[in-house]
Amino acid sequence: MLTRPLRVTVTLLTAALAGWVVAAQQMRGMDAGPGTNLGGLGWYLGIWVTMTAAMMLPSAAPMVLTYARVARDARTWVFVLGYLVAWTAFGLVAYGLYRLVARSSPGWVAWNRQGPYVAGAALALAGLYQLSPLKKACLRHCRGPFRYLVHGWRDGRTGAFRMGAEHGLLCVGCCWGLMLALFALGVMSLFWAAVVAAAIFAEKVLPRGLALARVLAVALVALGLLVALAPGHIPELTQPEPMRMGR
Repeated sequence: MLTRPLRVTVTLLTAALAGWVVAAQQMRGMDAGPGTNLGGLGWYLGIWVTMTAAMMLPSAAPMVLTYARVARDARTWVFVLGYLVAWTAFGLVAYGLYRLVARSSPGWVAWNRQGPYVAGAALALAGLYQLSPLKKACLRHCRGPFRYLVHGWRDGRTGAFRMGAEHGLLCVGCCWGLMLALFALGVMSLFWAAVVAAAIFAEKVLPRGLALARVLAVALVALGLLVALAPGHIPELTQPEPMRMGR
């Protein structure tokens, strides 16, 4: 019979794998590179929640397992729900910003005009954020969950949800720059989603993750320059059609 920590681990990884499978089906043929049309809100949310579970649950596993050892009941999945709600809120904000840009000034962000520079600047911003004190603080939280549980414990299902949401918000604080990079490269690209998910997992779970965050900073800034100046030289980067973002 599986122990509780092993059951939680298997369930999380199964959910992540299922998320990748569903995302692959939903996103097939949708990658239009930077400025990909996000479609209607309901459709976007379905893909966003699925992709968030696929990308984030493996790196959230240490926190979830630590919580499960302390809680020892079904509240663990309420905690996970709160975590996913926090990332869903981030997705809604990203969607709102996309719609704002698309409606206000679609012409100048077209790929045949200033689009490469906008995407490159977004990647450079993501890289610079990797070096910020806020990024470092949030990453330390994600890499050391026990201290948060000791000092931030809340009882009951409501407490579990709040703790999951708070952890999710701190995870957003850690990873929003990398998710911005995904939007800049093509949010519907399975290749870039996998690359970003691997980077998130590595800096949050693997040894020397804090040092890796600085390496990623340099890589993102360099990639931003390449996107701005020579996007055709980047493998797996889909070149958007002119004016696609304004459609």
